Parts: sequence; structure tokens; C-alpha cells
Amino acid sequence: MGKKLLFLLLISLLACDMPEEKKATDYRNTALSIEDRISILIGQMTVEEKVSQMRYDSPSIERLGIPAYNWWNECLHGVGRAGEATVFPQAIGMGAMWDTTLMHQIAVAISDEARAKHHYFTTLNQRGIYQGLTFWTPNINIFRDPRWGRGQETYGEDPYLTGRLAVNFINGLQGDDPNYFKVIATSKHFAVHSGPEKTRHSDNYQASERDLWQTYLPAFEATVKEANVQSVMCAYNRFRDEACCGSNTLLDSILRNEWNFNGYVVSDCWAINDFYVEGRHGVSANQQEAAALAVKRGTDLNCGDTFFPGLVDAVKNGILPEKNLDEALARLLRAKIKLGLFDPPEEVPYTKIPYSVVRSQSHLDLALEASRKAMVLLKNENNALPLSKDLKKVAVIGPNAHDEQVLLGNYHGTSTNYATPLEAIQEKLPNAEVTYAIGSPIAAGFPLLTPIPSEYLSSDGKAGLTGTYYANMDWSGEPAMTQQDAELDFKWTEKTPVTEIMADTFAVQWRGQLMVPETGSYRLGLKACNFGRFTLNDSTYFEFDNVHHPITRYIDLDLKKGESYTISIDFYSYHTDPQLHLLWAKLGEDYLSPALAAAQQAETVILCLGLSPDIEGEEMPIVLDGFDKGDRTKLSLPQPQIDLMKKIKALGKPTILVLLNGSAVAVNWADQNMPAILEAWYPGEFGGQAIADVLFGDYNPSGKLPVTFYQTVEDLPAFTDYNMDNRTYKYFRGEVLYPFGHGLSYTQFEYGDLQLPAKINPGESIEVSVTVSNTGAVAGDEIVQLYITDSGDNEASPIRSLKRFARVSLDAGESKTVSFNLSPKEYASMQLDGTILIQPGELTVSIGGKQPGFIGNADAITTQVVSGKITVGGETLKLAMK
Repeated sequence: MGKKLLFLLLISLLACDMPEEKKATDYRNTALSIEDRISILIGQMTVEEKVSQMRYDSPSIERLGIPAYNWWNECLHGVGRAGEATVFPQAIGMGAMWDTTLMHQIAVAISDEARAKHHYFTTLNQRGIYQGLTFWTPNINIFRDPRWGRGQETYGEDPYLTGRLAVNFINGLQGDDPNYFKVIATSKHFAVHSGPEKTRHSDNYQASERDLWQTYLPAFEATVKEANVQSVMCAYNRFRDEACCGSNTLLDSILRNEWNFNGYVVSDCWAINDFYVEGRHGVSANQQEAAALAVKRGTDLNCGDTFFPGLVDAVKNGILPEKNLDEALARLLRAKIKLGLFDPPEEVPYTKIPYSVVRSQSHLDLALEASRKAMVLLKNENNALPLSKDLKKVAVIGPNAHDEQVLLGNYHGTSTNYATPLEAIQEKLPNAEVTYAIGSPIAAGFPLLTPIPSEYLSSDGKAGLTGTYYANMDWSGEPAMTQQDAELDFKWTEKTPVTEIMADTFAVQWRGQLMVPETGSYRLGLKACNFGRFTLNDSTYFEFDNVHHPITRYIDLDLKKGESYTISIDFYSYHTDPQLHLLWAKLGEDYLSPALAAAQQAETVILCLGLSPDIEGEEMPIVLDGFDKGDRTKLSLPQPQIDLMKKIKALGKPTILVLLNGSAVAVNWADQNMPAILEAWYPGEFGGQAIADVLFGDYNPSGKLPVTFYQTVEDLPAFTDYNMDNRTYKYFRGEVLYPFGHGLSYTQFEYGDLQLPAKINPGESIEVSVTVSNTGAVAGDEIVQLYITDSGDNEASPIRSLKRFARVSLDAGESKTVSFNLSPKEYASMQLDGTILIQPGELTVSIGGKQPGFIGNADAITTQVVSGKITVGGETLKLAMK
């Protein structure tokens, strides 16, 4: 008899021997209904215990057999901050794929790795941050303004595209088992939230009913109603005077009552503190009032420290009825039970996923496919691309040519094998001379930091620094080991250096001397997570603690050649992705001359420019020309990169521009002067390979823009204005650089035989079909896009709206027919007050590989658009409000 069968028999016998009274009162009894189990458990808990389970870092309750659980986990484009994981393109790059099937496959892979990691951690009795099964992903806010630094985390500016991608992503994460969730996904940030970062804790946004229901809510509604998402994160800001995490309108009226959401609401981190902290929302007087308001209005889980002890005090002081506590806790316990956290592992199918799935070959293949499909060819004048592999001398130049960080974006996992554009191009051209130069800093005053080489560090006459390692977090007691570390450039992904157990607690102190190769001003930086402290000559220049992801702190100092500086680095780690990097850059370096020299000797120059997650992202300390606390104040490339580009182009060499960035960039000069431009986003661990594959013709690009590329920030309304007028492709009436939906190919597509009804009555569905043909010489994928324009006089109507899309693969010479069906609500128009009407008049239906109506450099002839008109007869039909 097998061990598993014996185990199951033993469990069965124990269950038979268990007294009926015990079985009826044990919340772990899987024979009981979920609601009975919840009721039993809540009935045994004190107020303090209940509240303790409503904080993100829930402690154990040993007397009830409840283990500790941390609700905070991330998987925006791969399992984040939990050791090695497959790293897919940043979300905005996945948006550019326009591929719902691949989104689902990616999410299945991510949730496989998530489950495997969780069960591995539990075998080590590790239950901390980034080790659970509740993931605060996806970010489905609408990228309404390119200045928003966190827009890179979204799927773009269109509610329909965002909703389709999010629904498939969430379905892949949460799984298809009828009894258990694989993991729990979180739709965030609810709602009307997309910057500015620096004022998000105090801003109060307004929007019309039309904009609320036509732009800000559709993707959330789709994830609730279609994907059954089990968690929603409320936003930092206020909406119509209510803090989003205490909003009766958003959480009660819309989310629970109108949409029948059956999951739990989690606050954004420390968002409830904003209710009462001076200078922020001012909707509560103190902690207990803020906690009570949040729970009354529908927030169940607190990422932060407001609920405990705030909720305990609120209940005991009569501000909050205990039944409100019980209702919120019940939602959280339901999630835990549905994840199988209280159940025998053999009853939960997902516990069988082996750890070997993490970074398995099939997952890496998916990541490469995603990186390739994320590539958007913006311009290709006179077929400048693809390049020949017979090139003998190529210069790869730019601050993004050889920097791992720009492959990743934010909220990323950790790969063991990044491919930068430089490395991938070198591999693609093994017989060519491929030279590299940085060319410019990423932005003025922000040089590229690199690890300090061992020859400039010393200790006891040896190169490098002496590292003293401890098996604790306070550098106490006898060291576990001491060793000489040549460079401080560490990622401890699979095991810690002390106990060799993944994600175990440890601390290090490095001591030694620093010297510089020449006198000058230097930027010295420490990139680390958890805790880091940097001291030079007994002066501590910076210290940071409780940092959940790697960040860089730095100081600019004048240092002299020949002098020795005493350097001390203190570090400790307490969760799953410890990293530490000691970095530097000499300020005022001449990056340009080596770049021009390399370009002068080359047959072709590949410029890798753009932005960086070091300067655009979530609530950052960075203030530079064009950048403000994570957001952008300009849409153009930073000036040093523009200067570099112009000087390289002046050499007369064939030059290709590759952009790596998380938001739209106004590359107006490049559009007029560069023969080819490839948008790569933050493309994931295989981003460099995907770039090289497209540049040299091993992959035919098929990505389409999920955002509009504007020409200047002056064309946009104020950043804090949440009305959609003159924003996104749906409402912007100016001239754009590259339109939403744009993307070129190495082949050509033609559309014909458009079939649609000449006339319909209000309330009838619309059947549409079109034939798309690959008339070029190579196979390719086409993104077939269907837009509707309401020709009526409703001033609230968008210029056009995306209603359907499909990815179609076509061999050279092949044709396929694509069909769509539109429901009445999808061609109806929404008034400013939210009323939905179908009015007599004309509808224009346009189908093609792009939006209709755009010509110029952005519109190389690789695809078409065909249009037809439908007459809507009869009388005005009112469908609904909202």
C-alpha cells in the first residue's frame, strides 16, 4: 500500500474517531459549508484577534491553529520580489501585444510559479511578505495622461483593451478549479486614479458621469462581473470629496450593490492614514475614526497600521458595531478558505505544482514570445529595417543599451539571465565588431551607476571589502562567517549566504577602504532592499529601512586620487529577495566623445534611448529636468539624449533608434530624421533578444500602441484635470505623433469584403465581417481593430471607440475572414449625465490594422482600414443609466 493511500486512510480513521461535536465546531472541517466554517471561527475570536486578522501582516493565533499570513504579494509581470522568477515585459508592453490568449497563458505561468513558491516557503515555516497567495495585481487604471509615472503598470489608455487583457490575466491567475482559487488577483486602484504621484495622498478628483462610467469604471466592472476577481484595492485619492478607501459611492453603491462584488477590499498601503494625517484628506479626526469609517464604507483589509489598534478602540468606544467587523473579517476568511489555507494539502489541487516550474523552459519561452509581441515598429522609412546580418562593424550606443534595470520596469521579479540589447546584438552578429558607448546620461544630472570595481576597494591589503556575516538582523553575537568580497553586487535569489536557506534572515557589515582613479566629483550609491546604511570616513550619508523592493540612495562627493577613504556598509535582510549593490559614477564624464568615435567607425549605429524606471515610477524622490517625484513634466526625451541623437545623426551613418520606456515619448525630431524607430517598452528579461530579433529580421513585429504618442505636453489639459476632454485617442482633437493602435510590419495587409447591415433598428445586434490578406512576402501577425464612430450630434460621444480586436496570423499570400458581433449597448452613446441612448442616425464602422484617419510618417503602408456606414432607424431607445 502506497504512503499516500496510508496517509489518506489514517486521516479517514481519525475523522471517524473525531467526536461529532468536535467535527461540528472545527472550522477546519472541510465537510462543513464555507459559511459555517467562517461562523464557527469568528465565534471563537476576541475583538483583538478579529482585528489582528484584518491587517496585511496578520499574526498567528496559536490557540485557534491559525498560522501567520501576509496578504501583500506582487506579480505585475511575473512573481515579484520573491527570489528567482520568470520576468515578462512590463504591463504596458503586455498591453502592446493586444493578445488575450497570451495574457492568459502568461498568468497561468505566473500563478504556477506563485503556488510553487508559496508551498516551498511554508515548508520552511516562512510566512512573510511576498510569500502568500494574494497578489495585488493587475493595475487597471486608465493611462489617461503620459506624465503619470505609474502608467507603465497599466495596459494603456483604452477601457475596452484594458478590460479584455485584465479579464484573461485574472482568469489565468485565479484558476479554473470549482472549489479553490489558485491565487487571488486584485483589481487596482479603485477608482479614478492616475496621478500625480506627489499629491496622491491629498488630491480630490472630479469627473462627469460619462467619464466615470465610460472611462474609469468599465475595466473594473469587467473584472468583477466576468473574471470574478476576488480582491479590489481602493486608491489613495479622494473622488467627489470621499476618500476612495472610505467611499460610499465607490465601495458600497457601485462595487457591492450594483456589481454584486463578492470578494474583499484592501486599502492601498497606508491610504487610511491619509484620512487623518494633517495636510491630507481631513475626513477623519484620528486613527480610530479613520479605521471605523473605512470598515463601515467597505474596506476589509488594511495595508498599513491604522486598523490595529484603531479598530479595537472604535469597537470598544461604540464608534463601530462589532457586526461590521465580523462582516469584513468573514470576507477575508472566505478568501483564505477558498485558497485552501486551512485545508489538508491533498484536497487542494494546486499544492501539487512542483517548484521545478519556476523559470522552467516553457515559461522562459513564453517570456520571449511576449517580449517579441510587445515590440512596436513606429517608423520604417524605405525599409531601413530589417538590418543585414552581414554587417561587419556596428556601434550600439545609448544609456539604455546595456542596463538591466530598463528591461524590468517596476514591480518586477528577479531573473538569472538578462539579455540587454548590446549583449543580444553581439550574439546575433558573432562575426562582427560590435562596439558600445553610453553616449549620454539617462537625464541631465542622472548618470548611469555601475558597480565599484574591486581594484578601488581594499581591506587588509586585499582587493575588495571584508564582509562579516551574521545569522540575525542586528549584527550581534559571533559572526557566522567572514570573507573578502571583491565587488558588492549581490542578488541572493536561491539561498542566503549564511544559512543557505532561501529568504532567511541575515545581516552583513562590510568594512574597508575606497580609492578613486582620478580626482573629481563622484556619485556614490547603494541599491538595496530591507535595510541599508552608507558611511564614509565616519560620516553616515544615508540610511533606509523597511524598503520592500530595491531602491537606490546616493550622495555626490568630491574625492581625490591618492587618498584612502574609510567605507562602511551595513545591511540586513528579512524577506525573500535580498539584494545589495555598491555603485558609482564619475560626474561630468565625457560620454559623448567615445560614442562619436564608435559611431564614426561603424557601418550602422543602433541608438538605445528612452527613459528608465529609476526616474519614472511610483512616488519617487527624483526631481530632475523633465521629471518630478516619479511623474514627468515633459514628453520629450531628456535633453542629453536629444543632443546625442542629433550629433550621431550628423555623422551621416545609417542610424536606427530603439526606445525603452514605460510611457509615450514625443520623439518629434527623430520621427523627422531617423529612418526607423522601434518601441520596446521595458521588455522583460528577454527584451534584448526580442529587440535584436526584430532589428535583424528574425521576428516580424506585430505590436500596436496601447497609448497615444502626443507631440508636446502643451497639447494636454492640466495633469490634475480628470475630465477626459482632449485626452486619449477617443477625445483628443489635435495632431498626434503616433496614434493609439499604430504599429508597422515587415509585410503588408489588405482588407476587403466588408460585410455589415445597411440598416438596423435600435436594440438589434450588429454582425460584421471582413477579409484580411497578407499581400507581402513574409508571414506576419495583424491586429484587426474595429472602431465605431457615432455620427449623431451627441457632443459627449467619443471621436471613435475601440469595440473589438483580434490577433490574426497570416502566411504570405494567405487570407482569413474575421467576424465580430456588437451588442446594442456597445454601439449606444452615453450622455454626460450617464444616460445610455441609441439614437436614430448613422454609425461608421471602421476595421483595419490601425485607427482610421491618420496619414504621414506614422502611417507607412503596411496595413489598411475599411469603413462602412449603418443607418439606425426608429426612435431613440433609452437603455439605462450608466
